[in-house]
Amino acid sequence: MSAILIGGLDRLKRKYEAEAAKRGVNLKVFTGKENAVAKHLGKTDMVILFTDKVSHKARRQAASLAKSRNIPLAQTHSSSVSSLGRVLADCRISP
Repeated sequence: MSAILIGGLDRLKRKYEAEAAKRGVNLKVFTGKENAVAKHLGKTDMVILFTDKVSHKARRQAASLAKSRNIPLAQTHSSSVSSLGRVLADCRISP
């Protein structure tokens, strides 16, 4: 399975990837410094959005794109590694 994480902290990028890898998820992380994330989405199974670290505009764009491509979108306000783990667990992706 592949997923894209939009938002979060640069210093936690490797930890996000490690948490996802424990669950068999190939995770691409966009922490907000990238422009035009939509063109990088490609083929993914899920979009995860940390709403505390992205602009309203970026959130709307990600939600709109996920909806138009019928990709599940999970949003959480916290950008912690444990929040990512909870989102993946809620999607029934367990280690």
